Amino acid sequence: MGDDHAQTILAFTHGETSTDMSEATPQGGIFSISGRQWLILLMVQLANLLFGMTITLANLVLPDMRGALSATQDEISWVITLNLVATAVATPVTGWLASRLGWRNLMFGTVTGFTICSLLCGLATSLDMLILARVGQGAFGAPIMPMGQAILLASFPRHLQPTAIVIWGVGAVFGPVLGPILGAMATEAWNWRAAFFMIVPPGIATLVCIWFALSDRTERQPISFDWTGFLALSIAIICIQLILDRGQRLDWFEAPEMIACAVIGAISFYIFIAHCLTTQAPFLNPRLFLDRNFAIGTAIAFVMGMLAFTSLTLFPTMLHDLRGYPDSAVSILIAARGMGNWVAFLVVVQLTRWAPRFTIGLGLFFQALSGFWMAQFDINVTEAQIFWSHLLQGFGQSIAFTPMTVMAFSTLPAHQVTEGSAIFTLMRNFGSSLFVSIAVMMLIRSSGENYARLGEFVTPYNKLLTLPNFPASWDLESASGLFRLAGEIQRQAAMIGYVNAFYLMALTAAFSVPLAFFMQKAKRLG
Repeated sequence: MGDDHAQTILAFTHGETSTDMSEATPQGGIFSISGRQWLILLMVQLANLLFGMTITLANLVLPDMRGALSATQDEISWVITLNLVATAVATPVTGWLASRLGWRNLMFGTVTGFTICSLLCGLATSLDMLILARVGQGAFGAPIMPMGQAILLASFPRHLQPTAIVIWGVGAVFGPVLGPILGAMATEAWNWRAAFFMIVPPGIATLVCIWFALSDRTERQPISFDWTGFLALSIAIICIQLILDRGQRLDWFEAPEMIACAVIGAISFYIFIAHCLTTQAPFLNPRLFLDRNFAIGTAIAFVMGMLAFTSLTLFPTMLHDLRGYPDSAVSILIAARGMGNWVAFLVVVQLTRWAPRFTIGLGLFFQALSGFWMAQFDINVTEAQIFWSHLLQGFGQSIAFTPMTVMAFSTLPAHQVTEGSAIFTLMRNFGSSLFVSIAVMMLIRSSGENYARLGEFVTPYNKLLTLPNFPASWDLESASGLFRLAGEIQRQAAMIGYVNAFYLMALTAAFSVPLAFFMQKAKRLG
């Protein structure tokens, strides 16, 4: 049901609930929605669409960006991972910013920064500039989804909130599906830069809607924020990410840079833990994990985050480099996961009310099944295999996420829900960035090792290479033949690397299935 169902609770962060609206508005159906409420719904949908499109858009154009900027596989992965890190770090400060700036100022500033950073992504002339713009995109985009849900809940009466949230959820899924399709069309018509430029016009339209729709949401409340805990945890997360992203290239702890990151990260994490255990109002309250449902739900959210973006990062480069697919074909195949999200809308509410723990386990099982399916692919993988495996993965993600979120917060006291949402969202986003780095690292290491192993068989003494049906283009006696044979070995070795990464995805999902059944069933869900 989109990315952050749990963040609906941010609507209550500043005492701005929907109770006043529900009391003032008479009961009625969808036709009772006022023009102002429709404008708010349009504004939230446009903002949500912007954020959702960039999730899959950047993954689609990774191969084109890598070639244009002369980047390696692990270097270009920073475009994804550091964007996710920035989102993870910035999301927990949403409530504080909303109080300090007011809803209209925060949303207007957020969408303005997001749109400008999207423009800068398209104008980037170097990998460093592109990564910096993507970090800005993640930081400015972090409040869009939680604030959108909060605004909807505060603007609609209780009897219309389900309708508003369902419409919001459709947009949350529509963005990731629409992003690669439109991005492919723009990329093929011009180049990868056009995929980012196309974010700018709807961004400007969203700003106009925000200015008029939230004209009465300018109130501010000065509240305190635990900057010590926030900064310490942020530095620790960034150091971990840098170690995973750059360790392979720098030979891990043989490099002073990696040692420095490890030391700074360890000290920062120690400060964060010590501060949380000793201060009265910590940034993240460790006592929340005494609630079994919340602790297990957060662990599952971490796993769900790990599975969310890995295939979206790996498949575009795999299909582009190993199969030579054009961007338009890659976009349609990746959009299949969004179709799986759509299908899940038909059953997720009923399944959540009927058997939430079973539904969580079933969703994780489907993701494990899709991972094992992907791990059986070879260099001749077909479009049908890619389409249906991605659809299954998207279906499993959607039917697991909604009940997992409901169960995680079902036993948490109301006054702890806001703190819990910060932890929940942070862990999910951090899981995404962490696992993308691990999967790319496994791909690179596995590809290199298998290239060396396969290359050992290419000798004049291998009789298999002298058989009559051995391709003539792989002539061992000529430099061009050896070059073509080396290219084929590289393709096969890379495919083995992708397969190993898919196995890692599958095993991660499979081992997390039992966690769902350790959660306590709430008295009433839905």
